[in-house]
Order: sequence, then C-alpha cells, then structure tokens
Amino acid sequence: MPTKLRARRRVASLPLSLALLSLLPALCAAQPPKSPAAAKHLTEVLDKLKLDAIAAPDPADPGTFVAALYFQGGQLLVVSAKYSAPTLLVAKLAKKDYRDVYIDLNAASVAGSKIFVMDQACDGLVAKPGGDAADTWEQGTTNTVFDGDYKKAKVSEEAYGKTFAAADEKYARILDLLAAHAAKAGS
Repeated sequence: MPTKLRARRRVASLPLSLALLSLLPALCAAQPPKSPAAAKHLTEVLDKLKLDAIAAPDPADPGTFVAALYFQGGQLLVVSAKYSAPTLLVAKLAKKDYRDVYIDLNAASVAGSKIFVMDQACDGLVAKPGGDAADTWEQGTTNTVFDGDYKKAKVSEEAYGKTFAAADEKYARILDLLAAHAAKAGS
C-alpha cells in the first residue's frame, strides 16, 4: 500500500479516535453507585440481628472508627472519625455498646477527621432523588446535599458528579465495614 494512502487512513481515523476519547470521562462517570447495594446488605444484616446500631474500628486507618444508627425503613445515620482515646471505644465495642460508640464519634471526634452521612430511606447515596428527601454528606467542614441541584450548590455538574462518586465510594466502604462487623458480632 502506498505511504500516502496509509497516512490518509490514519488521519481519517484520528477524529473518530478523539471522539471516543472524549466520551471516556462520561462513560467512567456513568458507573452505577456502590452504596445502594452496601446499604441494602447492612440493613438486612441489622434486621436479621435485630440491631439498631453498629460500630467497628477501621482496620485501614488506626484510631478511626465507623458507626451507624439505623431507623428501620427510614434512615441510616453514619459516622466515621478518628477518636483521641481509641482504647475507650475499643472497650465499648467489646461490650457491644454500639450506640455509645456512635454518640462518642459524633460528639467528640478529632477535628477535621469526621465524615457524617444522613442516608434517607436507607438506600445508599442517591445523586438525584425523586422526592423531597435528599441524602447529605459532611466531610470536615464541607457539607453536600445530594438533591441533584448542582446550580444551587454553586458547582458545575461535573464537580457535583465527582463529589458524589467520591462520597459514594467512601460510604460504600464504611457500610461494608459495618456489615462485616455486624455479621461477625452476630455469629
């Protein structure tokens, strides 16, 4: 094949390649959220064990604990934070005082380390809810309401999507830790 013809084919396929590359971020962002399945799993375990609270240490981050209050069919309140006196929480975990661990983490966490989630309907984070109940994500001093209205939040749609994806990833991990600990505690 003549060299000029090969060069024309490469140039002709270039716009198609660029178009496909430009779609890559949208395809990656379109991944389904992970927290809905994790929330469902956790609430099933809590229902089975008849628990309304659960807490656990975070093995990936020493001194950090995760805890949740569960209002059956209504709401999951979840916190993850460092605690300045971890041995106190370890003792409460040993006694299965999960509600006390939740309260301590919420009230006296190390500044800047706290993540707090209000999961309306116990269905994981929802980027664009259909009703009035919007999930909220608080990390450090940033509070995000996932109501689908990125303009009201004064951010771009892309920034809203990235914030949601990061929050969903972290939240799913926290829920998985809690479900694993609840299953272990119940056996």
